[in-house]
Amino acid sequence: MRLLVGRIGRAHGILGEATIEVRSHDPDSRFAVGAQVHTDEDTVLTITSGRLHNGTLLLGFAGYNDRNQIEKLRNVFLYADVDIDQKREDPNDYHILQLIGCSAYLESGELYGEVTDVLNLPGQDLLAIKTPNQESLIPFVHQLVPVVDVTAKRLVVIPPGMSGVSS
Repeated sequence: MRLLVGRIGRAHGILGEATIEVRSHDPDSRFAVGAQVHTDEDTVLTITSGRLHNGTLLLGFAGYNDRNQIEKLRNVFLYADVDIDQKREDPNDYHILQLIGCSAYLESGELYGEVTDVLNLPGQDLLAIKTPNQESLIPFVHQLVPVVDVTAKRLVVIPPGMSGVSS
């Protein structure tokens, strides 16, 4: 599956490096030297250099050797081919697409709704869950989402304000 992993920003220096707006939780492997990324126009770019400069990722690409060439890529989105079902080292690491479509159940076993989106906010991720009456946003933290089974497409959620409520 092809997923958005970044956006090319302005040129940096005169040797063909660009600033990168990272949109991946795994930038070390997505933007490693030798890795390939795709653009909106389905051009394949091979990463030839990568470094951090004042907290900003700078990348160089094969065939883009000066500031003028790299400036032509400004605001181009970068995509990587990702196997979302690949086994991860951390069993509590999920891909957003694995969570969307999961059924959310209350601790009592009652169906609460379906996960329609995962919002990546600075403080924490939120699960958007469509319930019969509304959309509910639940922080994606272990205390409120104690069970995640992406294979069975099932979550157990404790909506804020409902914890400690007995049925």
